[in-house]
Amino acid sequence: MQTNYSGNQATSNIGEAPKLAIPADPLLRDKEAAAMLGASVSTFWRRVQDGVIPRPIKIGGMSRWKCSEIQAVIDNAAANREAA
Repeated sequence: MQTNYSGNQATSNIGEAPKLAIPADPLLRDKEAAAMLGASVSTFWRRVQDGVIPRPIKIGGMSRWKCSEIQAVIDNAAANREAA
């Protein structure tokens, strides 16, 4: 621990960025998920309406998808391609 300017014991170094926990399965915005698929945002939303892509997790007014869900869509499409 360091002593800060007021003489108190500081809990972290001055100027040090706080350490944030990175989620194991981050949530993606529609733009980010569409980029993973190589699709436009409008095509991405069409695939959500078609049921190809799962419906989003709603947090307030935000729509988010788990990265693992988008990866599962890609893996499923690859498996279907190889099966055909």
